[in-house]
Amino acid sequence: MSEYRNRITKHDPMPDFRKDYKLDRLAERFNVAQFVSFAPSQTEPTQQYCRLANLPENTSFASLASALQALFERSVDGTVNVRSFSEAESQSREFLYALKTVDEAESAIKRIAGDGAFTIANETIDVSDGGVSGVAMGGLVEFRPDATPRGVERPGFASLPTTWATQLFKIVYGFDPALEASENARIEFSLHPRARGWRQTNTIFWEYGEVDHFDRAADVQWPNDFSRLIGDKVYGLLIGHIAGLPVPRTTVISRRVAPFTFGSDTGTTEKWIRTSPFVQIPGKYTTARGWHDPFRLMQNEDPEGAALASVLAQQGVKAEYSGAAIEASDGELIVEGAKGTGEEFMQGSVVPQPLPGHVLDAVNATHAELRRVLGNVRFEWVFDGKTAWVVQLHIGVSQSLGRAIVPGEANDWVVFDVKDGLEALRQLVTSLAQDTGIYLNGNVGRTSHIADVVRKAGIPTRLMESEDDGKS
Repeated sequence: MSEYRNRITKHDPMPDFRKDYKLDRLAERFNVAQFVSFAPSQTEPTQQYCRLANLPENTSFASLASALQALFERSVDGTVNVRSFSEAESQSREFLYALKTVDEAESAIKRIAGDGAFTIANETIDVSDGGVSGVAMGGLVEFRPDATPRGVERPGFASLPTTWATQLFKIVYGFDPALEASENARIEFSLHPRARGWRQTNTIFWEYGEVDHFDRAADVQWPNDFSRLIGDKVYGLLIGHIAGLPVPRTTVISRRVAPFTFGSDTGTTEKWIRTSPFVQIPGKYTTARGWHDPFRLMQNEDPEGAALASVLAQQGVKAEYSGAAIEASDGELIVEGAKGTGEEFMQGSVVPQPLPGHVLDAVNATHAELRRVLGNVRFEWVFDGKTAWVVQLHIGVSQSLGRAIVPGEANDWVVFDVKDGLEALRQLVTSLAQDTGIYLNGNVGRTSHIADVVRKAGIPTRLMESEDDGKS
């Protein structure tokens, strides 16, 4: 006997709480996880709906076992889930995850049907495959990795306008997420590196509902769980690129996502290697001129995989001046830099130098555009004689004000000589007694990594007027 029968046709309207009916209706427009549903009966559970790849919609199978066999054969992960619900109420009942054999799934469905419940067997969708899940609605997309779409109900999700999210997904994953229908609807979705579902595309749709009005706007902030997935530095540069700012062409080699490239041609053939931690750790990990083995670099600097999300191979910029810009707590834009590529300035070993007017004009123009689309920002830049390229980008206002890198009072103060370097400063901030502040002795930029370290630590810190007069 053939394992298939004729196509199932459903003419009678189903109650709204029939989850398999709603799933079948969703599949008429969108890609859904492959599934077969069953109603309880006095003999064998009766097939209701079916959406399996490369088969006509609602194909009827000869038996429960043959339906499950077809589902297992098409499951990317080789497992299926079984969920159950009652015809009399909308709340889900028993849920079984990642069953491994036809016998196991068949036995579960028969047992549940014996209790009078409906069941849906669907392919297991791995939410930790490097993709994301989320909700798209009214021009806004909220998403995160390693979660179902309901993961946006807890803090840590990324939030972007739909047009930006679509560009980001195209860059990172290489496909269009097809979220256009969310302009006037609420859609729960998940994106996956491998094609899945009954239409065999990379976007799975879980729920769809039309909405009349939606008044929330995207809140573009990071770090978030997606920026931690690809790296804080990578996410900031991606946002800068999507916002239309000049970002050097960058190839990202990530621990969990396949390599991807974005940015614009700088006109040079030089490469820089930059590490990208899960969250910003100012100046700690390698930024180096020229090509270095990215795999050895990650192994040497983060053998446990606890700090670095990715490595960037970035096109160099012909640097006339380099530096950083931050917004102080009083609204002042602080722009500092030095001639050349700027590593020594950011490390605090080279003092800020006077910047020519045309350099300041270019950096100010870049800041104005970033502020227009993102609000308060701070960023690192490289000027090539014409363009101020963005090489690192973060959201927010600095707490610095005047010579107070980190405002605040303390009962005791220690003096740190900036010539001792970043690692010595990191050791100091982790060992300071409570209610102790720091005076920085040396001409160091308020936008440098030295300043970033104490700001991130939240320790009251001031620049000394001179080596002799720092506590007046």
